[in-house]
Parts: sequence; C-alpha cells; structure tokens
Amino acid sequence: MARKRKNRTHLKGGAAQEPTKNGVPKSFIIKHGQVGSSVSQLVRDMRKVLEPNTASRLKERTRNKLKDYLVLAPTLQVTHLLAFTLTPIAPSLRIVRLSDGPTLSFRIERYSLIKDILNTSRRARSVGMEYLSPPLLVLASFPPPSPTTPPHLPLLMKSFQSIFPPLSPNTLSLSSARRVVLISYNSERGTVDFRHYVIKVKPYGVSKRVRRILEGATNSNPNSGVLDLGNEKDVADFLLRKRGDPGPDGGYESAASSTESVAGDDRDAVDLAEDYVGRNNKKGQKRAVRLDEVGPRMELRLVKITEGVPGKEGGVIYHEFGTIFTILFSTRFLPRSTVKKSKKEAAAQTAVHAAKAKLKKERREEQEQNVKRKAASSKTNSKNALVDAPSGDEMDEDENSGDDCLGEWDDDEEISDGDASDVNDDESSEDERPTKKVKFRGK
Repeated sequence: MARKRKNRTHLKGGAAQEPTKNGVPKSFIIKHGQVGSSVSQLVRDMRKVLEPNTASRLKERTRNKLKDYLVLAPTLQVTHLLAFTLTPIAPSLRIVRLSDGPTLSFRIERYSLIKDILNTSRRARSVGMEYLSPPLLVLASFPPPSPTTPPHLPLLMKSFQSIFPPLSPNTLSLSSARRVVLISYNSERGTVDFRHYVIKVKPYGVSKRVRRILEGATNSNPNSGVLDLGNEKDVADFLLRKRGDPGPDGGYESAASSTESVAGDDRDAVDLAEDYVGRNNKKGQKRAVRLDEVGPRMELRLVKITEGVPGKEGGVIYHEFGTIFTILFSTRFLPRSTVKKSKKEAAAQTAVHAAKAKLKKERREEQEQNVKRKAASSKTNSKNALVDAPSGDEMDEDENSGDDCLGEWDDDEEISDGDASDVNDDESSEDERPTKKVKFRGK
C-alpha cells in the first residue's frame, strides 16, 4: 500500500507568517562558563520566550569563548546577545547590543523555571503553537521622562524594546497575538520583574458549567477531559446546583470553583475585531480575555551599563556602586550603598577612555596605511618584473641564432690528431661492414 502523503501543515492562523525581514531583531541566548543545571534550563526557557527570532537549538561548547559569538553574530544578522553566567554571589545576565553596544549587566535576585510555574498553576498549559509568533512587550510602572526621572531608566526601557519586534497596530494580525512579556519596574526595591504570559480567550456571559458543557459537546478528542454526566439524573441538576448542595459523588462544591463560575466583569470582555485562534472565536463576538503565566519568572537588578561590547568596553554610563550620573544628576534616586565619585575621578576616567579610543584609532589608521603601501609596492614590483623579462620575439631570435651557429663551420677551429684518427676509424669500420643481400621473390 502506498504511503499517504501529508497535504496539510500545522501552521494555522497567525503561525503562517511572512519571511523574516531585516528589521526584525534576532538574538543569541547562551550560557558562559560552568553554570549548573538550573541556569542551563533557564537559558532554554528564555530561548522559548524569544522564539521564533532566536537560535533555539544553539549548542555551546566548553571551549567556546564569548568572542566567538561576537565575531559570528554580524554574519548571521544577530542584533542581541544574552549571556547567563554564575558568580559566587548570584547568577548574572548580560544583554549586549551588537555590534557597538551598550552592554547591560544584571544580577538575578530570584528566578523560577517554566516547569515550576506549570506545577504550581492549575490553569497554565502551553500547547506549543504559541511560540510560532513573537510575543508582545508590555512595559509597566516605569516613570515617565521628566527632570526628576533617573537618567538610566529611559536607556533601560529602550534596551528592552529593541530585543522584541516593533509593534504596529495597523499591520498586526490579531491571531498572531498569542503571548505577552511583561517587564515592570519596582521602584521600592529598584528591581525589574520579568513575566511571561499566554493569552487565553473564553466565552463571555455564561457560567463555568455551561461553558464546560459547550466545550465538551464539541470536543472530538476523547483524551482531553470530556465532561462526564453519567452520574447525573438530569442535566438541570448539574446546571442549577447551588453552592453547598451535595453532588452525585457526595462531595460539595468549593468556594474557588463557585467563584470561577461567575461571569466576568464587562471590563474584561472585548469584541473580537478579527477571527482569533480557537473554537467559535469569530469576528464581532464578545469574549473574555485572560492571561495565564507560563514562565520563566525573573527578578533582575541593574548593576552596570557600559559602552561597547565585552572585550571592547568603553566608559561606564551607569553603575550601582558609583556612577557618572552621581555627579551630573541628583543622587537621591540611587541606593544608600552607592559609592560617590568626585569630579576629579570622573574626569580622569573619561580621559583614560578617550586616550584608549584615540590610540585605537591611530593604530587602525596606521594599519590601513600599511595595507595600502604594501598593495602599491606589490603592483610596482609586478610591473618591474614584466619590464625586465625579455619579450617573445627576442627569445625567438636568440634561439634561431643558436641554431645557425650549430650549422656553421669555423675555419679557425683546429682538429687534433686524436680526433682525426677517430674519424678514420669510424670510416674504416663503416667500410668493413658486410653488405646485406637483397632477395627477390618470384611471381
């Protein structure tokens, strides 16, 4: 029997997208050094968050250096590098904007993996199709730009915005909005909270029991928890049972389940502008939107912002324990443990970085001049070699003259007696040779 050919694909709704454009940011998420199994799993979870615009199957080797990724990234049009490392104090995260920087260094205060979130939640379930489209970024609790705003926060917001694709409401397809990444700023602790949610759309205006009947009646998969009404005498007993009344198994309904059965608030309901992924989610219908957290979850503390990339770092833009902003701006927004730098120290640091940049520029110009000089000298040497080499006509004349000399007789040349005797011996030997008789065949 011939093998059945597969004619359909799994790309439905917002999953079928156009090819990646050049303006979409791409990223490498790696672990650097010995980090352990938990941080390694956190790296894999972060790759799922940034899919499909990240290298989800990237394999690091122990001999790979950070410089290897920095050199390879521009060739693959990678715009960001997220490196996780493990320090004696806590895990750390560096976000590098390629290829000119800046570099943001975070200390991971606390984190939870995807498996931890799913084990503690009754609702959150990830099917896997949500990761075929990029997530939506939501920035919350960041102070608006003002003279009293800490100057490093706008740069922090722009850095997070550059990691995710830009959002265009005019061209965004509703079915492609499947996930949300929430990044909120905690002003009391001075940390940044990272959350990852999946968007769920449910029928609005019906109780949980009616919704379970509707979903169970139209569900064709027998292994997905179809509602069992075999112990009920009538469907009305299931629909009209009040809280506290015993069920068919003798149990009572919990307060949590009764709270979920109440219809949601009008503020939680929206009218679908387009067809959305899921059963009966058609355009114009009223649906309740809910966010289910799937992880990972991180609490980040910004430690340092530097110019450039690792290995080619420039000046320190911000540092938790002493920063240039401490001199230029007010220090009341910084932690109490912040170490202040004097104007003299800040000027000396700026002068050192300026001298390094100047020396680097001079060396680069010198290398370019050396390359040009070597290229010019090689051209002149090749031209001189062509001029010094004899032409083809001259070589032919020399060869012909040599052949003529071989055929001419030199009258001044003397022949010794030994040579004459040799000639006579040759002639006599030729005369003494017997002649060969020629035989004729008769016809």
